[in-house]
Amino acid sequence: MKKGTYQLHDEANFNFQLNRTLMWGNGDLEEIKTIASRINTTEDWVKEMSSLAKEAEANKQIPKAIGYYRMTEFFEADGTSEKSKLYSKSKSLFYEYHKIIFEKEIRRDEMDYENGKLPVWICLPQEEIKDTVIIHGGNDSYMEEFLPVVQRLVSEGIAVYIFDGPGQGGALRESGIYYTHEWEKPIKTILDAYQLENVTLIGLSLGGMLAPRAAAFENRIQRVVAWGIMPSFYEIILTKVPHELRMLMDAKEKEKVNVLIQKKMDVDPLVKWAMQHGMFSMNVETPYDYIKKAQHFEMESIGPKITQDFLLLGSNEDHFIPVELYKRVIDALPNVKSLTYKMYTKYNRAENHCNLGNTELVLSDIIHWILQARNK
Repeated sequence: MKKGTYQLHDEANFNFQLNRTLMWGNGDLEEIKTIASRINTTEDWVKEMSSLAKEAEANKQIPKAIGYYRMTEFFEADGTSEKSKLYSKSKSLFYEYHKIIFEKEIRRDEMDYENGKLPVWICLPQEEIKDTVIIHGGNDSYMEEFLPVVQRLVSEGIAVYIFDGPGQGGALRESGIYYTHEWEKPIKTILDAYQLENVTLIGLSLGGMLAPRAAAFENRIQRVVAWGIMPSFYEIILTKVPHELRMLMDAKEKEKVNVLIQKKMDVDPLVKWAMQHGMFSMNVETPYDYIKKAQHFEMESIGPKITQDFLLLGSNEDHFIPVELYKRVIDALPNVKSLTYKMYTKYNRAENHCNLGNTELVLSDIIHWILQARNK
């Protein structure tokens, strides 16, 4: 796995997503540097990343093409036919390129859920199973992005079930299954379908709130890894907009909230993307309705019900999540069986969101923690 964090763009989210393309999308550093200077808007991003994707595909550099198409799709407007085409393109290239892996190592499955299907991978180690892990992402992830993570866990004797849940990846794009804060429902579906007991649940980013939430209602989960500090999604949203938003939300001033957010969207590409994606993934029409729904995405009110072994992973320069929210997660967990927390920094090359500058280090820490928790 690649390592390091690069300063590629002055705007924090563009910089992060360019690093993501490099670290998790097989991107080329020099190519990414070349387009970075030409990106000022999400439209610029789509144009420049698309050109890299087409060039990589034409040159038969398929791993790069997969990542570039996926990250072109990332900033393409939600709900458009072009976004669907880009998703399908990246996905079809991915499964064609990794055909042997999915014939010999990983089984693809689908689970009936509500009005559609949740895609699942099942990857079992050859030898003794030391633990069983269920993994899911967060607000904007696709499970295909986590193939190296899955392979690393399996190499340590850990069975892995990874899925796109409601509001994520194929569940959203192909089945129209929208986000729910009641994450115990898809987790129960997985546990029931594969008759799993005594599992570790790992959630990344917004999954750092969803996984603890599911654990509060499901005792078949014995260990929880919150790969990201997320006591409340609403609080994260409030950090990106003016302070008066909280007062307007409290007063239920729907029109004033929508006007305020629109002004912010016009000048801040991160807010523009976050609002557009959030409205789409939660199936609502206005920023106010999205923010209202986001208020349910929190783990503090049910924290006392979480009684498992708990691993909390943070990063001290996360552009999404203020580092001081760390304490709120810890304070919400009075009854956990054990609590381990780690804060990664530039010293670890893992100071950014989901520690993507040093995934190998974090995975090694997770594996070590799982095996210790299993064997104590």
